[in-house]
Amino acid sequence: MKKILFLCIVVAVFFSFTGCETTENDPAGARNMGVVPLVSNLDPGIFDSKDLVNSYIEFYVALPEGQDAEKIEVIGSYEGNEARIPLMEISSFPATVRIVSGDIISKLGLNAADIVNGDVFTIELLTTTNTGVTTRSNAAFVIPVACAYDPLLTTGSYYAAYDASWGTTGDVTLTADATDKYKIYVTGLATIEGLTEDLGPLVMHIDPVTYALTIDKTALASLCGSYHNFSIAGSGSYNSCDGTFSATVKITVTEGSYGTYTLVLTKNL
Repeated sequence: MKKILFLCIVVAVFFSFTGCETTENDPAGARNMGVVPLVSNLDPGIFDSKDLVNSYIEFYVALPEGQDAEKIEVIGSYEGNEARIPLMEISSFPATVRIVSGDIISKLGLNAADIVNGDVFTIELLTTTNTGVTTRSNAAFVIPVACAYDPLLTTGSYYAAYDASWGTTGDVTLTADATDKYKIYVTGLATIEGLTEDLGPLVMHIDPVTYALTIDKTALASLCGSYHNFSIAGSGSYNSCDGTFSATVKITVTEGSYGTYTLVLTKNL
């Protein structure tokens, strides 16, 4: 189960602390009372479980216009452990930061063999102003351990299964866009409902950083009994280790909605 849960975690690469942590319990002191760094362009956003020595994440750090800082310390933790370990210091801005998985594993005193898909590392920034005030930014990265993206796991024959409340199952076909490997087309979802699939295909987008899944609202069949434009839309996540797509989808026709259901696409072996 834990190995599946990481798919929900990757959707939240950026998250905010609520501020409930008190100053005396926070080794960095108060939050966001000094310079708040601007963090962007996280890519890649995972540590590759197949290469935990050389895998890395990279992101861009800048300061708001007109503001300065003495340094920013990048710190890391693992699996919710409050023992945050310094990883590096930045004293020149803007800067591109690269954190190698083998380095953070070593500094945290971990054994790479014990780390599995679904485990997460948290990366935070401590900013020290020129006046000596140190604050922890509310922005943080949650970096999951996952498999690197393999386009071969996103195409071919898949088994589609809705939750029991909708109940339909059957084989569908996935193909990748010729120019965008993260854009996936699905055919057959209307066919397994017993409909004539004269529209579509369904279009899914995999976020290349987080593996979050977005499903465009797509009409798949022009007729659904006496109704029109059988359509599916939704969102979810992609498991880069086994090629499974998991999503919450809304099924509609022009005349109304059938409701929201869970849909899982599992690659046929």
